[in-house]
Amino acid sequence: MDFWTKLRASIQAKDSLLCVGLDVRPNQIPPQFDSVTAFGKAIVRETLPYTCAYKPNIAFYEAMGIQGQEALRAILAEIPNETPVILDAKRNDISTTAAAYAASAFDVWDADAMTVTPYLGADGIEPFAAHEDRGLFVLCKTSNPSAGQIQDWEQDGVPLYQHVADLAATWSHTDSIGLVIGATYPEAIAAIRDRHPATWFLVPGIGAQGGDLQAVLQAGLNHEGTGLIINASRSVIYADDRAAAASDLRDRINQARLATTTRRPQDAHSRLVTQLATDLHKAGCLQFGEFTLASGDLSPVYVDMRRLVSYPSLLAEVSKAYADLLSDLEYDRIAAIPYAALPIGTAVSLQTNRPLIYPRKEAKSHGTRRAIEGEFREGETAVLLDDLISSGGSKLQAAKPLQQAGLKVRDVVVLIDREQGGTHDLQQNGLCLHAALTLREMVDALQESKAIRPDQAQHVRDYLAPGE
Repeated sequence: MDFWTKLRASIQAKDSLLCVGLDVRPNQIPPQFDSVTAFGKAIVRETLPYTCAYKPNIAFYEAMGIQGQEALRAILAEIPNETPVILDAKRNDISTTAAAYAASAFDVWDADAMTVTPYLGADGIEPFAAHEDRGLFVLCKTSNPSAGQIQDWEQDGVPLYQHVADLAATWSHTDSIGLVIGATYPEAIAAIRDRHPATWFLVPGIGAQGGDLQAVLQAGLNHEGTGLIINASRSVIYADDRAAAASDLRDRINQARLATTTRRPQDAHSRLVTQLATDLHKAGCLQFGEFTLASGDLSPVYVDMRRLVSYPSLLAEVSKAYADLLSDLEYDRIAAIPYAALPIGTAVSLQTNRPLIYPRKEAKSHGTRRAIEGEFREGETAVLLDDLISSGGSKLQAAKPLQQAGLKVRDVVVLIDREQGGTHDLQQNGLCLHAALTLREMVDALQESKAIRPDQAQHVRDYLAPGE
């Protein structure tokens, strides 16, 4: 059983999102206990019915030398196998040293998961992620007072902690990487939950550090009412009645879960629609007026995604929307359809760390004479990527050379669905459409924000659905 399976099973069995931090300090042991070991074992016995996981911070035990490490070993032995242990070590280094840290945590201490720092990038994470049955929690937005000096640093309006969260999603193709986000920053929790609806958050800072439990749950619960592990240390382990403290906090978490208007995917989707519609409109990628389309038809709206190349931060925003669509799909290659989708496909490839290929509109008459650019192998699965869809004709045309080359094509991802028959056309040919948003949703959002007039919005609606 891997860590995430064990965690979900423990949460269900205990009806609890509470994680107890085993941060035992030798000078704070209650007088009835004669050792760190005895105190630690008592904490586990008394809080076990209410706790989904335990999180010992290894620093407190290492500071006691060999005796402290022996105490930690004895305390961990008190925890039943079905209750996961997250070793709070916050370690990392170059890959060879990181591999040694991983071996220490997972092979020596037999922890189910551990906390790591992201500062060394992907090659510093890989040795930990290579232990596929174990979990990782990458430091993202911590609650210490000066954390913002580094973590809030921005580039193109994106804070570093958000960049870390986005990178962490590319460092594993499973759900083996979670994030550590302090309870004192519910707005950061909400922003990252919107971008990463399936990621697990380890949240310290409830209790002694003053985090707002209701605000944290409102911001961070996923659509299943989970996705958060609420850690408490001092407020539980140094309470006069540790069992009562753990039980009370577990119950308060559950009451808040029930009372919380959970941030459902639809809510996050509405925010995505508003943000993208606004930004695309400002960039001139979404224009309103009278336009002649390639078909010769007149349209009151024109989508020009080629302009994205001049707006790198917007291109990054768009590529994240594609990455979210792709996260639930099984594929080996991204196949971008020329020409508007080529820069988008490149950005998405960088975002997802998946290789890009593309079918040429015309085969080369010289050189390699390839119909498909990029490396691929027969039998692999390619997902088609384009900027938008009206009818499905261009997508079906682009799929043919891929299929003729032995690639499997099942899915098509686009940013915008104009809702003009594309879904039906693809379904008739065995393809499934995945769109980040629809043109109608964007028009509604722009009217609501007063970016366009009501008559403009209605003109587009009438055009998209004549007779309504």
